[in-house]
Amino acid sequence: MSLDANSSMPRSGFTDRILRRGPLEAIATTIIAAGVVMLMQPFFLTLYSLSFATTLFGTVMFTIVSKVRE
Repeated sequence: MSLDANSSMPRSGFTDRILRRGPLEAIATTIIAAGVVMLMQPFFLTLYSLSFATTLFGTVMFTIVSKVRE
C-alpha cells in the first residue's frame, strides 16, 4: 500500500498530534498545579522558592497555548 501524493487525507505526524491545544493546555495546567503544591508544602525551602517561577511559567505557557490551533 503506497501513499498517494495527491491524497485528500492529510498525514498527521507525531508533532501534529502533540502540538495541539488540548495536550499542551493539560501540560500547562499540570505545571500550574505543581507550582501551587510547591508553594503550600512546608518541608523544602528550595521548592518554596521556585514555586512562584513555576506557577508563572505555567500561566504564561497556558496563555500562549490558548492561541494555538485546535
